[in-house]
Amino acid sequence: MASADLPEVVERTKKSSVMYAFICSILASMASIILGYEIVMGILNFYSLIGSFAAGRTSDWIGRRFTVAVAAAFFFVGALLMGLAGDYATLMLGRFVAGVGVGYGLMIAPVYTAEVSPASARGFLTSFSEVFINIGILLGYVSNYAFARLPLHLSWRIMLGIGAVPSVLLALLVFGMPESPRWLVMKGRLADARVVLDRIAETPEEAAERLADIKAAAGIPHEADGDVVAVPKRKSAEEKQVWKELILSPTPTVRRILLATLGLQFFQQASGVDSVVLYSPRVFQSAGITDDDQLLATTCAVGVTKTVIVLLAAVLLDRVGRRPLMLTSSGGMVVSLIGLATGLTVVGRHPHTEVPWAVALCVTSTLAFVSFYSIGLGPMTAVYTSEIFPLRVRALGYAVGVACNRVTSGVVSMTFLSLSSAITIGGSFFLYAGIVTLSCVFFFTCLPETRGRTLEEMGELFGTIDAGTEADDASARLLAASLGVPNEAGAELARGGWPGPSSPVRVQHLTRYAVSAWSGRRTRGGVAADPNAGLTRSRTTGSAPGLVGWRGLAVQPVAASSSGVHCRSDCS
Repeated sequence: MASADLPEVVERTKKSSVMYAFICSILASMASIILGYEIVMGILNFYSLIGSFAAGRTSDWIGRRFTVAVAAAFFFVGALLMGLAGDYATLMLGRFVAGVGVGYGLMIAPVYTAEVSPASARGFLTSFSEVFINIGILLGYVSNYAFARLPLHLSWRIMLGIGAVPSVLLALLVFGMPESPRWLVMKGRLADARVVLDRIAETPEEAAERLADIKAAAGIPHEADGDVVAVPKRKSAEEKQVWKELILSPTPTVRRILLATLGLQFFQQASGVDSVVLYSPRVFQSAGITDDDQLLATTCAVGVTKTVIVLLAAVLLDRVGRRPLMLTSSGGMVVSLIGLATGLTVVGRHPHTEVPWAVALCVTSTLAFVSFYSIGLGPMTAVYTSEIFPLRVRALGYAVGVACNRVTSGVVSMTFLSLSSAITIGGSFFLYAGIVTLSCVFFFTCLPETRGRTLEEMGELFGTIDAGTEADDASARLLAASLGVPNEAGAELARGGWPGPSSPVRVQHLTRYAVSAWSGRRTRGGVAADPNAGLTRSRTTGSAPGLVGWRGLAVQPVAASSSGVHCRSDCS
């Protein structure tokens, strides 16, 4: 009887864990409604750069959950300043504060959701930030129409100040959200992390496995298993080290991840989506739709279309995968942009003659463009870039991606009118079609599939040879520092490399490691060498040796086996 009931119990546990993560992602993504309502454009994008970088630092300092509250606070203060502004300077100050809030909201919602979601539903849940952005944009369209009937001195104040209401609600709901288990582990709070993982994992065994992976990624020894464990505190030099690992001297794996992030964030905005969505009334006017009610109806149709398709994409992300949706999305966007550019060019060459088929082509192409954008490139950017970075640099890496996104968005938004005047509005969309064509090549060659992978397994997709943990690169660097050898040699030693013509490992490097490992309790560069540690080499295959038992800060003892033999400093 117990065996017969087991599948039902497991299924119920799985649904419960996904529902819990679903509620968490909904709460975190509420900041995106305010973000969408702002209809971010122009100089506001550059203000958001400050917020995105500050959010990366803040989320590592006070936690992901309370960073959501900080974002809500910025939105609240910005909305009040704009709604109650008595002069132009106060209005611009409010825009600045709201812009910082935009940066916070863009950065923290996807990162938090990715870290609390199970791998099987992470794409679905992380895409909710894009869903709420589109709902916010749609509310902005409707409010423009609704408040336009009010006196001018009231309409703009209410339209700008009403954003304070959801900010208060979001700040209150934050206290019902759990903290990210990844952040808790980084702070050594294993008991708290275990509680959250038990809620979001499908089985207790999976929760224990995830906790072990996260501990390894955070550099916490496997045997450390208390409620709270000591974690080395970051110093200012170590903060600089994070920047060095991400930007100045990244490993090949991190370099590929950073390239994928920047490329994806850039192409999302360089596709011209802001020009299509934010200037869709102007596009429709160019296509011959001039009546105010028709313009509002057509613009709202764009917003509704985007929202519905993003919801569809959320369902498909964890079933179809990231790459198929991304490639389908970019291919459809190219065709749609060419159709829109063709229709606008025809309309522009017949300013005094109505061309029904060209008008229909413009409207259809616009709706097709936002549909293809929303099925892939729209939600995929936040989903993909929030899940691929290693734990140590995840917050900062995603913040760098958001900064690239906002700069590109600002440039596209502020240059669209000038660009359309210089090469015609049709020519502008032909240019965007060319950029999206390039993005197809980039997506195909640089973005591996991540569906179903845990966050700790992402390095394997981007070139990490030993993908057991995210801590490999950090361990290799620590090993190199302890032995006084180049980073490349430390990395090669960490994955079992021997001296050779194409290897950065030299005989003296190997000798230094062996001497260090067998010299007792000597500590060099913060690494305590175990006197029983050694190297093992396969006798049967003649393959490169493994650096046996290297975990975090200590070299663990190894035992001789039938396939291996301890190697001291006199090994050749």
